[in-house]
Amino acid sequence: MQWRLSHLTPYTALCLSLLAGNAQAIEPETALGLPHLQTPAAETVEIGLSTETIALASNFSGTDLTIFGALDNADPLIQRQGRYDIIVVLQGPSRDLVVRKKERHLGVWVNAASETFMGVPLSYSLASTRNLQDITDPKTYRQLSVGTANFYMAPEDPNSLSGNIPVFSDELRSIKTRQGLYSQRVGGVEFISRTLFRATLALPANVPVGRHKARALLFRNGVFLREANAGLEIVKAGFEQSIYEAAHKHSLWYGLFAVFLAMFTGWFGRILFKKD
Repeated sequence: MQWRLSHLTPYTALCLSLLAGNAQAIEPETALGLPHLQTPAAETVEIGLSTETIALASNFSGTDLTIFGALDNADPLIQRQGRYDIIVVLQGPSRDLVVRKKERHLGVWVNAASETFMGVPLSYSLASTRNLQDITDPKTYRQLSVGTANFYMAPEDPNSLSGNIPVFSDELRSIKTRQGLYSQRVGGVEFISRTLFRATLALPANVPVGRHKARALLFRNGVFLREANAGLEIVKAGFEQSIYEAAHKHSLWYGLFAVFLAMFTGWFGRILFKKD
């Protein structure tokens, strides 16, 4: 048995929406709800990025991204006890994805069942001061969509009776983890002074281009207090960026040129290596 992950094209998405009828995807906030504090906390957290744009060259092989932050109005006693925790997340752009299960029939691998998930983050990198299980409980993580196993994946047909949704959801996370696009780094956040902290997040070589969202979440004694957000744009640079823009902005001409180039290369190769 094999699994395959593919992107949902606009045409396929239109067909699936027509087949789905009135079925609607459940958003994480609707399904799980958001946490609300009973009393306002004095502590606040802020994060800052040294740049709002990262340009990836053709020789990019992955790197670490450092995000700095500050904790304001902290209680000195709780600080000395080490009861403040920070979790920093960098979440990539979202896209509809299709997970297909391949099965072997008569010696041939063929596509069997499949599930479509809406608005799946293409990348997800997390860093924390401690192990997640030592910071707070799993329910809070699910409410906050924190952790590669905790953010909600909305199926295209939430009313499906096939029972495949949990299995396909777990397999999608496993595929992303094997690709290096989903990662968690325990100890990736450290306090460099009483109020300043530094988070180190992994950017894999295949990090998707687009708008990424950085989140910093503050916990005190296991209770979620505050969240700060920042944006990061990841783009391609140089000749690759020109090709990327041409493929997305002028897809028809790009496709025709690719076909012409393939035909010309084949013809020229035949002439070049023609035997007398």
